[in-house]
Amino acid sequence: MEEMHYRGYTGSIEYSKEDHCYFGQVLHIRSLISYEGQNKYELFLDFRNAVNSYISTCRAYKIKPEE
Repeated sequence: MEEMHYRGYTGSIEYSKEDHCYFGQVLHIRSLISYEGQNKYELFLDFRNAVNSYISTCRAYKIKPEE
């Protein structure tokens, strides 16, 4: 399985032949954070946005983000 990294988080890279798009989820944490894109560049952008959103949400609720 391919992986990508951002801000200390690892994300999976998978491809759906049926949907003709890439998708993945943040690995090694209990929270479910998923993302998708039409190509690997879009996938990375959505992964980055998902991680940033997760961290912002945790800060807003004064919860320590999983690492």
